[in-house]
Amino acid sequence: MRIVYILLFSIFYLSCVAQKDVEADKSAILSVMKNQEIAWSKNDLEGFMQGYWKSDSLKFYGSKGLTKGWQQTLDNYKKGYPTKDHSGTLTFKVDDISPIEENSYWVMGRYFLKRTVGDANGNFLIIFKKIDGAWKIVADMSS
Repeated sequence: MRIVYILLFSIFYLSCVAQKDVEADKSAILSVMKNQEIAWSKNDLEGFMQGYWKSDSLKFYGSKGLTKGWQQTLDNYKKGYPTKDHSGTLTFKVDDISPIEENSYWVMGRYFLKRTVGDANGNFLIIFKKIDGAWKIVADMSS
């Protein structure tokens, strides 16, 4: 019977530790997104892109189809949002953050751009992965 209690306690303890790790991961991911809001709202697109994996394997799927690579994604943002009037002020509303597997999460939500050239809002599904100790977006689908 003592072994059963030890086993149950161990399972409970490990689940608490795992839940604490998930909460820490979610907090770190939200911090990346907050920094992106700040950078975007200053029309600092390079700063915004710091939340993305700087790799040719980054994937972005938007209204114009699939874009591959960090640099191409940045170039598309610069073309589509050339001035502060176009980038406006960005706000994210996160509806869900869920683990996919160890060190990767999906984030679902909505974005809101308040702009002088007309507001723009939409939905997103982004995949975060912990790479070299930092949370980075490795895939983004925004509409």
